[in-house]
Amino acid sequence: MFGFDSYVAVGDSFTEGLNDELPDGSFRGFADRLAEILAGGRSDFRYANTALRGKMLAEIVDEQIPLALEFKPDLVTLCAGGNDIVVPGVDVDAVAARFEEAVVALRAAGITVAVYTGPDTKVMSVMNRLRGKVAIYNAHVRAIADRHGAHVVDLWSMDALHDLRAWSDDRLHFTPDGHRRIALRTAEVLGVPTSQDWREPWPAEPEPTWISLRRSDLEWTRTHLLPWIRRHLRGESLGDGLTPKRPRLDPLRPSDGGLVESQPTP
Repeated sequence: MFGFDSYVAVGDSFTEGLNDELPDGSFRGFADRLAEILAGGRSDFRYANTALRGKMLAEIVDEQIPLALEFKPDLVTLCAGGNDIVVPGVDVDAVAARFEEAVVALRAAGITVAVYTGPDTKVMSVMNRLRGKVAIYNAHVRAIADRHGAHVVDLWSMDALHDLRAWSDDRLHFTPDGHRRIALRTAEVLGVPTSQDWREPWPAEPEPTWISLRRSDLEWTRTHLLPWIRRHLRGESLGDGLTPKRPRLDPLRPSDGGLVESQPTP
């Protein structure tokens, strides 16, 4: 309907869909929602999602990009490198160079590619210290897209993501409404019409108090930061022992998810 008959989503936990949880405990996410928009109800639209939580860029390039090239879809969304740049001392320029390899390979195969900048973490206590590294990586992503004719979905500039309600408690992944808005934004970048606007204002609510924010910081440190540090020191990943949720390019059935443009929860 909109020039795309097949779509492969490549990446890490963001593309897998954490924390946009379905009733059965699996995750939906922006990519599943985007696939539903692109399918437009067609039974012949095909979709694969090879993304897996915890994947580093090298793993994505070595494991998922060859699959995407084998599938030869009309569209690939690629968001990767976030797990790399949060590691202390990482060379952001080197990460970007590896990212460019993936874009070059996909574009050389004639595949339409959409890439994502990292979101602005200014409103996120503690996580806002990563803004500088994220901004540098984003500059690389935009330049790479410009050089190779890829579409850019600029999460950094999405004002709707500057609200804490777009973020889940772990401060790394988005809420269901955050994923919904990102799917709508991606469709807009690709020139695909939708019936909703990702810019829709959030409902008014009281500002959090200083005490509530500090309590949130302590809880986040205990529940999310310290376990991440322990996993990193042990060389472990959240994705260890797991497999992608849609490893094959199969038709998108109506039972695969709800309507992408269901209204957000206030």
